[in-house]
Parts: sequence; structure tokens; C-alpha cells
Amino acid sequence: MMSNLPPPKTPLNQHSLGSLEFWLISLGAEKSIENPCLWNWITPNWSAQIHLKQNEIMVVWTGNHNKEEQKHSQFSFPYGLSRQDVEAALQHGP
Repeated sequence: MMSNLPPPKTPLNQHSLGSLEFWLISLGAEKSIENPCLWNWITPNWSAQIHLKQNEIMVVWTGNHNKEEQKHSQFSFPYGLSRQDVEAALQHGP
């Protein structure tokens, strides 16, 4: 797998699939065994399902603040955005 990522301001559509996967792994996400386009990312405060779609990255966050009342939020990021911007939004969470 590729370990050198393009500069952070490079749009995601200029990344190879291998570099996108390396980036997601470096964030702490794990690829789904059942669906290679689905990645799961769990943090202490929330979890996210990251879907690598044809024209965008769709993220569904689930807040873990209260197990009985989990909040879901969803957002799509076009591949034309920079990795730096998408990463900042992903790390911010729901």
C-alpha cells in the first residue's frame, strides 16, 4: 500500500485509491470485510461510517454520548475538496 500521500491541499480526486485507503487507515478507520467501499471509524465520542461512492464520500456519524438517544448526522463531501478540508470536517465529527 502506498505510504506517501499527496500534499494536504490536493483534491481527493487526485489521490489514487491506495492513497485514499492509506489516509483512512491513518485516521483510524477500518475497511469493512463485507463491503470494500465502506469504512468504519470509532472514536471515544462518536463513530462514523465512511462510504466511498463514485462521485463523493458520504459520512454517517453516530454520537455515542447517550446510548439510549444516539444522534445520527450525514454529510457528503465531493472528491474535488482537498484532503485537508475533508479530514478537518471528519475529525470535527457530527
